[in-house]
Amino acid sequence: MTSKMKFVRSVVKAATLANVPKHVDYFSKFSPSPLSMKQFLDFGSNNACERTSFVFLRQELPVRLSNIMKEINLLPDALLATSSVQLVQSWYVQSLMEILEFLDKNPNDRSILESFVEVLEGIRNRHNEVVPTMAQGVIEYKDAFGQLDPVTDHNMQYFLDRFYTSRISIRMLINQHTLVFSGNTNPSHPDTIGCIDTACDVTEVTRDAYDSAKLLCEQYYLGSPELELRQTNVNNAGEPVRIAYIPSHLYHMLFELFKNAMRATIENHVPCRILPPIKVMIAVGGEDLSIKMSDRGGGVPFKKTERLFSYMYSTAPRPSFGERHRAPMAGFGYGLPISRLYARYFQGDLQLYSMEGHGTDAIIHLKALSTDSVERLPVFNKTALRHYKISLEADDWCVPSKEPLDLAVYRTV
Repeated sequence: MTSKMKFVRSVVKAATLANVPKHVDYFSKFSPSPLSMKQFLDFGSNNACERTSFVFLRQELPVRLSNIMKEINLLPDALLATSSVQLVQSWYVQSLMEILEFLDKNPNDRSILESFVEVLEGIRNRHNEVVPTMAQGVIEYKDAFGQLDPVTDHNMQYFLDRFYTSRISIRMLINQHTLVFSGNTNPSHPDTIGCIDTACDVTEVTRDAYDSAKLLCEQYYLGSPELELRQTNVNNAGEPVRIAYIPSHLYHMLFELFKNAMRATIENHVPCRILPPIKVMIAVGGEDLSIKMSDRGGGVPFKKTERLFSYMYSTAPRPSFGERHRAPMAGFGYGLPISRLYARYFQGDLQLYSMEGHGTDAIIHLKALSTDSVERLPVFNKTALRHYKISLEADDWCVPSKEPLDLAVYRTV
């Protein structure tokens, strides 16, 4: 490439980047379009038209990217200045600009459709490290400024919940398009449409997650609790519990819960040789599918339960970033909060009930019907903006003092 061509390309790139704020402002004015599990399945099985999906995604992906990019800009300046957050921002800018290249392309051109798939796969790969990279940025910010004040802590929790939910939704759209139109099918799971298994065997995924967590636990502790698994299916008595769901999402939630339960059980029963088992109950009814995991790991105090869903709070030692791939997110405090986001993404939830001195029950709630499983997506609007401008006022309930009140001070003469 000649120096003149390089210069022209650099000028074009600079001009394109200069228009990024305009593109973000434009697309963030639109709200994302949430899809139901049934819509994903119906389109993938009956109406799988690549041109239709292409036209939808080249509009929807910029909307989802721009909505969350507006919120990134609301973070504290010192956090935005960290190299990690700047790297994440650059990924989002690059991905947005790559998709916008297809806005005026002909959907009937086969080469355009193939190129779009390649771009989507590149975006997905580029964003693989978004979670740990953003986590590193928050750690750098916290290490530099110490304990976050209540307002900043609230804003960070609010933002990260929405940021990671947005990321889950974007990957969902990309995975569905690339998998449905790649022509690759999994012979062992013929009921799979894209990344959705129309007959996801919940017991099978549970055992897979347990086996993986057990292997990891035995590497660290040279032992692990056994699994006691039961299930009840009120719709089809005696039949396996199956729903339309994304196996990888369910696996992620269960794997994180098993890791926590195993670690708590072992550390609470040292040096006992006999470990109490982890008990799992799977139940499906007319509307809900619930999975309850019970351990005897000593539990946590009631006031600390919600802190377990707070980013940057972890009961495990903080690992170095070189250990990312050894135990996913172990010690960063992201396991439980992101698992809850996976559950909430399709209108479910993840709840903890702990009894200090005994153990913890973790319950995953999912929608049993594909019509009820609808994406829960963040949208940037005035309501969201107010969350970032919140000012914590004095509580309208009495705050108990740590020391008993000396009534003698108020004794009348």
